[in-house]
Amino acid sequence: MQELSTPNNWVLPALILIPFIAGFLCWVFEKVSIRAPRWIALIGMLVTLGLAIQLWMAGHYAETTSIVVQPGIAPVWQAEFNLAWIPMLGISFHLALDGLSLMMVALTALLGVLAVGCSWDEIQKNVGFFHLNLLWSLGGVIGVFLAIDMFLFFFFWEMMLVPIYFLIALWGHSGSTGRSRVYAATKFFIYTQASGLIMLVGILTLVLIRFTQTNTLSFDYMHLLGTTLPYGFEFGLMLCFFIAFAVKLPVVPFHGWLPDAHAQAPTAGSVDLAGILIKTAAYGLLRFVLPLFPHASADFANVAIILGLIGVFYGAWLAFQQTDMKRLLAYTSVSHMGFILLAIYAGNLMTLQGVMIMMLAHGLSSAALFIMAGQIYERLHTRDLRLMGGMWGQFRYLPFFLMFFSAALMGIPGTGNFVAEFLILLGSYARYPAFTILATVSLVFAGLYTLIMIHKAMFGQPHESQQKLAQPFKDLNAREMTMLLVMGVGLLWLGLFPQDVLNTSHLSMQWLSNSYHYPLFNTPNISPMNSVEMQ
Repeated sequence: MQELSTPNNWVLPALILIPFIAGFLCWVFEKVSIRAPRWIALIGMLVTLGLAIQLWMAGHYAETTSIVVQPGIAPVWQAEFNLAWIPMLGISFHLALDGLSLMMVALTALLGVLAVGCSWDEIQKNVGFFHLNLLWSLGGVIGVFLAIDMFLFFFFWEMMLVPIYFLIALWGHSGSTGRSRVYAATKFFIYTQASGLIMLVGILTLVLIRFTQTNTLSFDYMHLLGTTLPYGFEFGLMLCFFIAFAVKLPVVPFHGWLPDAHAQAPTAGSVDLAGILIKTAAYGLLRFVLPLFPHASADFANVAIILGLIGVFYGAWLAFQQTDMKRLLAYTSVSHMGFILLAIYAGNLMTLQGVMIMMLAHGLSSAALFIMAGQIYERLHTRDLRLMGGMWGQFRYLPFFLMFFSAALMGIPGTGNFVAEFLILLGSYARYPAFTILATVSLVFAGLYTLIMIHKAMFGQPHESQQKLAQPFKDLNAREMTMLLVMGVGLLWLGLFPQDVLNTSHLSMQWLSNSYHYPLFNTPNISPMNSVEMQ
């Protein structure tokens, strides 16, 4: 087969640089006009999305579905970019893109466009600095999805946290629990920063062990894949990486930062957190934990899956008890990420393909619901479900979209969430039947908290507090409806025509499944790139 990688494809650094440059221009042009930063940010993210689509179209992924990836080979990249950065320490600016990272970059760019759109009228102070932080966080996330030099990966992993801290601390809302937005931002930063430092210890130890074996100092993922580790070291290093990703995912009991961060964040910040940021953790588990530490990951699988199942039920139970709409949606993310943990550690091709669809579908459905929570807050000036009611008769379009995205989050057939849950449960059953049955039971809870949210918000009599507000309420405008339609079409496309995405991630997920189930990298030598065969 023809080699898929292209040396130094400059589109990859452009995907990262465009949000950074556009964000800086937003800050500079704020003094010219309050509208200029919004248009610059929108154009920057649209260009980024266009580049991602161009890479997708150029990949010819439909032609790769008949390829069988043999065990013991190097990953196949569609595009690469590699420049020396700090040669003395073996650090390079090494970016690479395959089907998995391409889908995540495309999701980031799309939700970036929508995050700019949903903050169009919401943000009125320091508009330029707001968009600088928003776009720099998106650029950092794209860097996480593309970096395969471990130092560069860590750099982007930590860098994306600072802009999100400012988004929550400066433009956030007061929480329903009475805690301040600064408290929520600081809590988020401490959780993620501390876990990131644990991962840094793991990265440095892995690099030093590899150095003792080869006498070559390198942070490159392709070089580190061949590291032979004593079992105790492998398990310890795996835990260093797992804890960092578990905090970000988040896995119970590391989830404490998420509800406050979501509840206090501005709408664009919630879209960023729920739609994109927590997906970086699932990506890290797939890209780094399973291939670098396959033996330890296999032995840890039962513990990880149990933690995931606890998260599924615990998140659903806490969502059931919430009265703040954004806190309810935050706990649904805890529940859904438990599903992703089950699928990752089941580790066969079907469950990993389910993870791919789940990350995209959850990103769209949760982002849409957080945007709608912001739209409801603009009209009713509350997120408390006890103060809502009767919206079915007060709006024409808003109730339809809220019910559709709630049903999608619940996993109704025809949406991407259903396809993802079906693949995950079907693929997990053969290896973990008891765990899979428990996860299936949890879907009942998902339906319960979703229907309760719909009932409290949509039906019954409007709360008396609404009589003090200007009547009639304004329905969704063209900008708001366009954003929701884009996400709705995306969910239906994933639900009705998932094969395009499955084709794109096919080679990546085959390789990841192989690297997890077979001890592939016991020796420093990795087979060359010509390691795919036609059936």
